[in-house]
Amino acid sequence: MTSELASVSIIGCGWLGKPLAKSLHQQGCSVIATSQRVENFADIEATGAKALQLILPFDKAIDAADIDAIFSQQNIVICLPPQIKRGKTDYPEKIAQIVQRAEQAVAKKIMLISSTAVYGGLSGSVDEETALNYSAPKVEILAGAEQAALAFSGQATVLRLAGLIGPKRHPGRFLTMKKQLANSEVAVNLIHLDDVIGLITELLGDDAPTGVFNGVNDTHVSKKSFYQQAATAMGLSLPEFSPASSETLSKVVMGHKAKTQLNYQMKHDDLLAWLALGEQ
Repeated sequence: MTSELASVSIIGCGWLGKPLAKSLHQQGCSVIATSQRVENFADIEATGAKALQLILPFDKAIDAADIDAIFSQQNIVICLPPQIKRGKTDYPEKIAQIVQRAEQAVAKKIMLISSTAVYGGLSGSVDEETALNYSAPKVEILAGAEQAALAFSGQATVLRLAGLIGPKRHPGRFLTMKKQLANSEVAVNLIHLDDVIGLITELLGDDAPTGVFNGVNDTHVSKKSFYQQAATAMGLSLPEFSPASSETLSKVVMGHKAKTQLNYQMKHDDLLAWLALGEQ
């Protein structure tokens, strides 16, 4: 970041939010991070951030002063999971509520951490200019949340993240939960936590561009090849794959826009090399 006095609120401080809060704090940033549950506060405050409770839709039981503090920061980074797998459909409304509250405060920038799942139902190479398939599952909800964030009258950014890997999310761990994997020949689209934090930090810069960006590493080998190497790296048996289906769509999410406009050098573009390091 170009400003040492930047302040950030991270709304939804989980697997991504906590290391992000720690990194921003170490850079001299004033950080507030929220959780729905107070039992998470100790872990959040261990990062150097101030922990506050936030429940969406806004809960009247939450201290109004806490809400004021959250939205008094210059930058709002929204890391809320959409919870679509739990049957939730109110993700766009939650994002719109955050934006509405930010409009009433001093926030200058909103960043929504979204997902490349918004490209669901598509195949081939996709980038930020690709037309979305709104008939595919999840897409309408994710895209609605993105549009709500981009409607912010200040600076608005959406970062679409590919599959997240890193500490406690080594791809080999995924294999221990699956007896057989499907779609062996589709390309992987993944991003390491270090590069997620790097991209977010760059996008929080005073002179950073706004708009929609993909966050993805350049490793796009087949799922079979990648997870076989992940298994080898963890000393696991090679995974079995169900027969390939000709109806399965394979897509490659392109990340060149973020790299070129931010002049950002990925730390783990070669994820096969990262696997070989044996980090877990």
